[in-house]
Amino acid sequence: MNLKNISLALALSSALATSAVANEQLKIVGSSTVYPFSSLVAEEFGATTKFSTPVVESNGSGGGIKLFCAGADKNTPSIANASRQMKKSEFEVCNSNGVINISEALIGFDGIAIAQSSNVKSFNLTKAQLALALAKEVPSKDGKSLIANPYKKWSDIDATLPNREIIVYGPPKSSGTRDSFEEMILQSALKKVSAYTDIYKKDEKANKKYKEYSEIRTDGAYVESGENDNLIVQRLTKNEAAIGIFGYSYLIENKDKVVGLSIDNVLPTVDAIANGKYPVARSMYFYIKNDHQKSNPSLKEFTKLFMSEKMIGDDGILTEIGLIPLSKETRTKARNVVLNNTLLKASDLH
Repeated sequence: MNLKNISLALALSSALATSAVANEQLKIVGSSTVYPFSSLVAEEFGATTKFSTPVVESNGSGGGIKLFCAGADKNTPSIANASRQMKKSEFEVCNSNGVINISEALIGFDGIAIAQSSNVKSFNLTKAQLALALAKEVPSKDGKSLIANPYKKWSDIDATLPNREIIVYGPPKSSGTRDSFEEMILQSALKKVSAYTDIYKKDEKANKKYKEYSEIRTDGAYVESGENDNLIVQRLTKNEAAIGIFGYSYLIENKDKVVGLSIDNVLPTVDAIANGKYPVARSMYFYIKNDHQKSNPSLKEFTKLFMSEKMIGDDGILTEIGLIPLSKETRTKARNVVLNNTLLKASDLH
């Protein structure tokens, strides 16, 4: 082979290598709540850049972070979506497996909708009523101890509530929505109820500190319905006595089928979630494995697009499917964290 042919061969080899890198698909896992937003950005990314459309999987915040933290090799996910912040314990697992160069992307707000079929008369629930409906144990009549949850109908909790069976379709333990629901409903509503706090006061020798109660009943009233929130919507259309728990974006997408219940007399709306009046609202994130940028340049470009005004701005594309935007100042700060590859630290987490 002459020098000219060798040069051509090398050039072709280089071009093919560049093409292979450009077309290497990003793997994204995690939250079912963030899934619609991440999928839309992935489709836009594949349609408007030279890179392949990323693969986005919905397997829950906890499940996704577990896969993300399993290792740093190229076969592991580059991004984990989460409807809650990464836990310090998860960050430590990441570090122990060599995943140490992580950035946190805050993308916006979402509300947890408590919804039912649009064919049924709506009603209001307080956080306390919802907590009592789903807690594994509730206070006894004298309020001095906890007993197995006896409530079968909503009217058993309060006579003003519907005479309907308590049946709630909700996310599994691997879900960030489940974590957020437990924190914002059960823990928040029950933290000042003496029947729960007194459990720990009775065992002073063990020096047990009060752990906020978040045990959901397992007697059939709460039905774990997987990581596919659309499945919960489908179940509500078939069982009009039930209510469901899922991200606000799914309420928007299915407003012809389901309606949100008011919680503490506040309906889930964009304004109520953004200003904090709706009591079951939370932030949404994705986590970036920065070391993958070295082998796959599409990672940097994808995260840049995701954090752009085009996507998460006040009039961004993602607002059309239920994203509640951050303030401009907070968006700018969150965007700079991603663009500058600012490292997540244990001290940033709970």
